[in-house]
Amino acid sequence: MLKVMHVMAGAPQGGAENIFLESVLALGEAGLDQAVVTRGNNAFRLEALRRAGIETRTASFNTLMRLGTTRTLRKTAAQFAPDIIQYWMGRAGTFAIRGPAVNVGWYGGYYKLSRFANCAYHVALTQDIADHIVAQGAAQGRVEIIHTYADFPDAAPVDRAAYDTPEDAPLLLALARLHPKKGLDVLLKALADIPGAYLWIAGEGPIEAELKALTAQLDLEARVRFLGWRDDRGALLKTADICVFPSRYEPFGTVMVDAWAAGTPLIAAAAAGTKVYVKNEDNGLLVAIDDVAGLRDAIARLIGDAALQRNLVAGGRATFEATFSKAAFQKASLAFYARIRGTV
Repeated sequence: MLKVMHVMAGAPQGGAENIFLESVLALGEAGLDQAVVTRGNNAFRLEALRRAGIETRTASFNTLMRLGTTRTLRKTAAQFAPDIIQYWMGRAGTFAIRGPAVNVGWYGGYYKLSRFANCAYHVALTQDIADHIVAQGAAQGRVEIIHTYADFPDAAPVDRAAYDTPEDAPLLLALARLHPKKGLDVLLKALADIPGAYLWIAGEGPIEAELKALTAQLDLEARVRFLGWRDDRGALLKTADICVFPSRYEPFGTVMVDAWAAGTPLIAAAAAGTKVYVKNEDNGLLVAIDDVAGLRDAIARLIGDAALQRNLVAGGRATFEATFSKAAFQKASLAFYARIRGTV
């Protein structure tokens, strides 16, 4: 049986960290034999991996004191004997160990190739990221595009009353780290001119206080809820009427895939990665970055047009099924692993 060891040195929360967890779980469902070495900074991820029967060990990934992490990686590799070791994101890539396994670097953004110096192959989320890897000197045949996926089959809506939100009010949802790149300030300013609409923001980050201050300044405290980090994206999307994704910078944007999977109409800013997949008037509404008026108009239009909502959901579902389903991800990943097995 093909054996893959995954190495993730991520943050406690984040989009790439979600992709890692859901990818490993999906590959486990597909029958892949796996082991994981990761930071012990997220109990939800650790429990989910162990509950799925995946051998999971923790390490610090301290770049100033590397020996302990390297020992854990070598010990795990020696005992598990993987065919392939996949290093998720740049920090993990710098810890790649040499040995009989084929090393693979995973890119959710425009990382430096030098951080994956010991990796023979590279996996990119998008064509643009793949081009970025090749432009730095990687061989074209050593770079594979494997899209992420989303899957919320059992998600039930959240009780709006728990967040003091009327059942009949238009509800917008933003799933994002609270960071300037995510454009949440633009969304708050747009909401100010849409009477009656409510907004839930699910995420944590360095500008939380700044966003809450802006909410008060715009007199929106009665209609905006800051939910903190959530592990129930599917349930939140099933509750919302519209998913809004106003990022200024986004190499890919897993939120759009989540919205399509959940059947929630999507409005997104035309960030570099997002605009490759969101087709205006087809699977979402696309607005210019930092365009408060354009975002306001798009939200107001979608709230008032049930037919457009249905059309965007149908278009999103078609895109999802063709490219971002769990089955598509499993098939592409297993085929890639089988192709590169034993090539180093």
